[in-house]
Amino acid sequence: MDPHNAVRPNYAADEFQVERQQLIQEGLTEEQAIRSLTALWNVNNNAERARWVARQECLEEACQQAEEDNAQRQQDLRDEEEATRLEDRKKNKNKYAPLKPGDYCELHYFTNKGLDDTSASALIAEPDALVMLPAADGIHSWVPAAAVKDPKAPPVTKDEHLTWEEFNEAAPRIVVFMKMHDWPDDRINMHIQFWTAIQAHRWRHSPDVLQQKALLLYQSQQRHRWHLTIGTTQGWSLEEINQDLLFEAREILFNEKHDKDTVLAIQVSQIS
Repeated sequence: MDPHNAVRPNYAADEFQVERQQLIQEGLTEEQAIRSLTALWNVNNNAERARWVARQECLEEACQQAEEDNAQRQQDLRDEEEATRLEDRKKNKNKYAPLKPGDYCELHYFTNKGLDDTSASALIAEPDALVMLPAADGIHSWVPAAAVKDPKAPPVTKDEHLTWEEFNEAAPRIVVFMKMHDWPDDRINMHIQFWTAIQAHRWRHSPDVLQQKALLLYQSQQRHRWHLTIGTTQGWSLEEINQDLLFEAREILFNEKHDKDTVLAIQVSQIS
């Protein structure tokens, strides 16, 4: 019981006559006996309060430490699983098609969902093997072999349609993959700087949903441009965010939303 909630007794009541009488026999008046009993109760209650507070602090510290220990165990487990996957890749590089420096790969394949979808196709192909597919825009894309061979494989989510959670899952993983496949340090660092700037941009937490989506669209557009121009005299840099192009990305999304809203309004008016 919390001693802070304890109610001090009324030592002038008849039920405490015996306690008062003992003090009166020692030379105190009845009023002095009442004050003495009250003061003694206050001293004891204050001591109990201090002990109770100390116990609560110990309990809170123990609970907090238990939560921290559990969180650390979970993180250690995730780190161990990630290290195991990386070690498997290093030991079995021959079963992985190399992601050559500069080759394009959708971030989707490095999200939790993308990894799960690929693992689900393990009976059809090696879950982590990558194959290169030529695209109409000239960019060679690397995708899991299982996703290519399995006609029922889930559709690939384009970069601009990823959620921020998926983006944050994929970016660190693809950086690790780049390092494993010997991408030049300057290209790896450029991508790290690019994605860090995207995450730190003021639009990332904007109340305007279109601004948040514009960052993901801009990321997709610029990464495509970089892959298209790599190795040419018109190389494209990702080092700094181009605000003009970012505003263009938002304008594209705004126009798309406006067109959809217009079509929906027409359909509703025709029904009514």
